[in-house]
Amino acid sequence: MADRIELIGLEAYGYHGVYDHEKDLGQKFLVDMVVWTDFAEAAATDSITDTISYVDLADIAVELVQGPGNDLIETLAADIADRIIALPGALATEVTVHKPQAPIDYPFADVRVVARRSHKATKGTTPST
Repeated sequence: MADRIELIGLEAYGYHGVYDHEKDLGQKFLVDMVVWTDFAEAAATDSITDTISYVDLADIAVELVQGPGNDLIETLAADIADRIIALPGALATEVTVHKPQAPIDYPFADVRVVARRSHKATKGTTPST
């Protein structure tokens, strides 16, 4: 499974975190999404209806980042991944949520969590993500 769509560095403001100030003031989150799919039909028809739209991916992530807050970004990443893997044509996905303003008292480059989802192999196929 080599075909994939990637949307990297999508920025949205949300209210996720354990601490009250995170829930009250909110902060910026970045989301990276990779979706493995099969481009054969889309390449043959040159039609957006035969692929997964990166606009739809962005809409899913922004809706969930801006929606009701979670304590953990693990929950946010899992929710985004669950929505993406339910899209027609999605074979597997990897979602990374970055929290660049995480409440850490020390200098750091990044805080991120990664959620992966894939459809179980059906008879005669094997996923290779």
